[in-house]
Amino acid sequence: MSIRTVIHLNFEGNARAALGFYHDVFKGEQTLITYAQAGRAQDAGDPNHIVWGQVTGEDGIALMAYDVQAGLDWHPGDKAFFVSLRGDDAETIHSLWDGLTDGAVVVQALTPSQWSPLYGMLRDRFGVTWVVDVSVPYPPA
Repeated sequence: MSIRTVIHLNFEGNARAALGFYHDVFKGEQTLITYAQAGRAQDAGDPNHIVWGQVTGEDGIALMAYDVQAGLDWHPGDKAFFVSLRGDDAETIHSLWDGLTDGAVVVQALTPSQWSPLYGMLRDRFGVTWVVDVSVPYPPA
């Protein structure tokens, strides 16, 4: 079982452009999933906005990003990122989730999602927002 943390950047309508820029810089693979593709078009200001995207560079760097849902408060530099905790073993992810929930506010319960067998989000007692999931391979965009 391997665990890694990945910076998860938050945007308002320009996640596709940002991920494209980072892909140009870091090369490697890029994955883009729109709100429409995830069956969540109603949650987005534009169904073609990115609900989940990732750039994995040739050197191993990884960045994730999305466009915040319509109606959510967003200001550049404020809540600009999440810490994404990803692993390939559900039991380990459950254990880490259980530890992080101590004193936390659960934003999204750890449950299956369209892109992961387990996905959850919480704000820990220190105000850090964690996105926790079981990672699975996706075809490059």
